[in-house]
This record gives sequence, structure tokens and C-alpha cells, in this order.
Amino acid sequence: MEKKKRHKGDGHRQRLRERFLNAGLDGFQDYEVIELLLTLGTPRKDCKVMAKAALHRFKTLQGVMEASSHELCQVDGIGPNNSFGLKLIKAVSDRYLEKKLINKSALNNSKELFDYLYHSIRDKTREHFKIIFLDSKNRVISTETHSKGTLTASSVYPREVVDSALRHKAAALIFAHNHPSGDPKPSPEDIAITRQLVFSGKVMGITVHEHIIIGDNCYYSFADQGHIVRMGREFDTQII
Repeated sequence: MEKKKRHKGDGHRQRLRERFLNAGLDGFQDYEVIELLLTLGTPRKDCKVMAKAALHRFKTLQGVMEASSHELCQVDGIGPNNSFGLKLIKAVSDRYLEKKLINKSALNNSKELFDYLYHSIRDKTREHFKIIFLDSKNRVISTETHSKGTLTASSVYPREVVDSALRHKAAALIFAHNHPSGDPKPSPEDIAITRQLVFSGKVMGITVHEHIIIGDNCYYSFADQGHIVRMGREFDTQII
């Protein structure tokens, strides 16, 4: 009986998988992570060259994961199956981090909150404005991408934010948006909209705990910087 011909890359692929199963992604270079992901949609083809090409084009692992399906398919060797796999894995990761937050106190699990926000919006090429809805015990009810803006700004309207909060029956809110430039320093517009959001929430009896701006490996916290002042156990919040 004729033996099935072994592909020359099978041994390398198997070694990658065994490394991952034994130690996770520790020690993996970014192109090897991409290569491993691409093997899921490419059963028989060597994926190293296309993984390096993708990393070269999109600069970082995050850039590859954030690229659109159309952009991914422009990389030589990457087709619809590969791009579908990469987009699915990114979406599953976002959903996983989001679900870890639900029913937990956002104020006592700030690392999980930041991990979710940083992972989900840090590499967006346009501003995304997210809302975290909290109940009266500051547990996360839900999250929502409220708006997607231009290269430099998102369109945020306090009335629509309040409507969303009432629809979710939220007692408190946390806001976050990214700066595609990578610099999280707030603009005058950021400060102005935060002031409007805090005021609008207070009128409706909804507390605003925080507004975080996500940059490149850094962030800006309005609360930490003293712009949003929390007073007392119930966090009677105002902006200064």
C-alpha cells in the first residue's frame, strides 16, 4: 500500500504546535504566532513566508489582527480561508475578554477592564468610543461601541449616550476611546465632551466613574488625573 506523501513543512508545523501545547506562546516570535494561525486555514502549505510578509506589511502582530479581510488577501499566499480564520480569532478574543467582565465589579477588576479595552481598540485606525454599562453595585452589565469616527475624532452625543444608559438600565458608566496617533493626551474636545457626559449623566442620576483614552502601550485616565473626582462611598462624581 502506497504511503501518503509527507509535505516538507509538516515537521516544522508539528514542532510549532507542540511548542504551543507545551508552553503556550512563550518564546514565540510574532511571525511564528501568525504562522501558527495561518496553518489552521492552510492544511498543506508552508505558512512561514506569508506570515513574514503579513508582518512586514502591517508592521505588528496587532496590525495583522486588525487588518481587514480585503487587506489580508492582498498579501501573497493569504486567501479568504486564512483571512476568515484571523478575523474569527480576533473576534473570539474580543468576546472572551468582554465576557470575563460581565457581572464583575469594574472598579475592583480594573486590570481586566483595561485588558479588554486595550485589546479591543488600541490598534483601530479610527477613533472608537466605547461605553461600559454598570449596575448599582458597579458590576458590568454590558459593553457597547457607541461610535466610530474619522481619523482624528469620534462623534459622541450626550443625549444618545444617556438613551443607551437608560435602555440598559445602567446606574453608572465608564467611557473609553482610542487615539489612533498613539498619544493618549486628551484634546480640548475630549475634555469638553467628558464634561458634557458627566453633567448629562448627573441630571439623569447616572454616575460617570471614568473616561480612559487608549494610546500606544499607554493610556490616560481622567479619574487618575483628577479631572473626574469621586467623593464618598457612592462615588458622587463630578468633573473639574
